[in-house]
Amino acid sequence: MTTPLVRTVRFHATGGPEVLRVERLPLRDPGPGEVRIRVHAVGLNRSEVNFRRGTYLDAPVLPAGLGGECSGTVLGTGPGVTGWVPGDEVCVIPASSQNEHPVYADEAVVPVRSLLARPPGLDDDGAAALWMPLLTVWGMTRHAVRLREGDRLVVTAAANSIGAAALQVARHLGVHAVAVVPDNRHAGVLRSAGAAEVLTGTPDAEALRSALGGGADLVLDAEGGPGVARLVRACAPGGAVIVHGGLSGEPTPLPAAGYAPVWLRRFHVREVTGDAAVLARAETFARAGLAAGTLTPLVERVFDLDDGVAAVAAAHAHLESPDRAPGKPVLRTGQRNR
Repeated sequence: MTTPLVRTVRFHATGGPEVLRVERLPLRDPGPGEVRIRVHAVGLNRSEVNFRRGTYLDAPVLPAGLGGECSGTVLGTGPGVTGWVPGDEVCVIPASSQNEHPVYADEAVVPVRSLLARPPGLDDDGAAALWMPLLTVWGMTRHAVRLREGDRLVVTAAANSIGAAALQVARHLGVHAVAVVPDNRHAGVLRSAGAAEVLTGTPDAEALRSALGGGADLVLDAEGGPGVARLVRACAPGGAVIVHGGLSGEPTPLPAAGYAPVWLRRFHVREVTGDAAVLARAETFARAGLAAGTLTPLVERVFDLDDGVAAVAAAHAHLESPDRAPGKPVLRTGQRNR
């Protein structure tokens, strides 16, 4: 019997969006602990840009696929898999290397540990855009540090999927949040998401403290680099700065003496997705917020694989664009639920 070919996005050399290709390839059967899914929509993350460039935590094994987050339907299960059957509607969370389980495709094989049941009421796009931001933010605000009602939070580079989710979580917890963005274009959306104040440019420590009404209990920083020093100075004694990105492209030094005792650390979503017990707590929190209406996926822009490799390249260029609005871009496939 002829093995059907699956439309798949790959790259054969690291570089810019122009290295991306759409190819038709056979897809292996799921092995032990794996499932095969039909992909409906892919949540796009900046980590995939870095993977394509060869600058991510995992070096690509060429030719390499892309992606770790999507919505889909279970088509089949591998040996030893229980609890899932064909037809189940699922979300795939980033719980393994893109080298092993890429999802930029019409169909994909993924580890069963990466599956969560699709929350009711979400369409394909929303289900693909939901989990990575919320799991990351939960990990930083309820696992690495435990924010409490009335605490003060700063979110830098807030006009992206992590930033928007952080503001929603702040509102859900009763936390006073200040968003920092380059300009005021998206201030209304950020306030609707949960920001009490929106500051533009690179506000100094005094401006941050003034907007917060005191020192920050937590700063979620997507930029890294030398600017971390001013964020540390904006913190209250015992506060924390968590660096979860490197948008500045510069090394992040340990600030010199002369500031209050502050905890400075990095964070990656695999601290949540790599531990089943931690993931279960994060899932419970997220589903409660979805049911209450305080947490919701925010789809920023939609691209379609049916438009060919140009659409995929445009999606990757958009991931790096300063013109992005708050939320997550999504790549639809031709296999969607309609």
